Amino acid sequence: MNTWKQKGTALVAVAALLALVMSWGYAQTAAPKGKVNINTASATELEVLPRVGPKVAQRIIDYRTQHGAFKRVEEIMKVQGIGEKVFAELRDLITVGPEIAATK
Repeated sequence: MNTWKQKGTALVAVAALLALVMSWGYAQTAAPKGKVNINTASATELEVLPRVGPKVAQRIIDYRTQHGAFKRVEEIMKVQGIGEKVFAELRDLITVGPEIAATK
């Protein structure tokens, strides 16, 4: 009976450790530490943004390659898959960089 108690305690410890590791991993990828420059970010850097997966990240890169640098963050809504709702989540997390923003 003592071994069942030990196994139960070990199982609880493993579950707690797993939950801690998973929450740490989520915290590492949940939000960017600073603003993401949508004119220079790689696909991996763009994917850190909420609601931006590999396909949307590639569309952002393709759009800026075809049309040039974004002049304002609002222009990201021209990318397929980014509408007003997604933009509302991204607005405070993205930038176009100071050199572009100053040239409006």
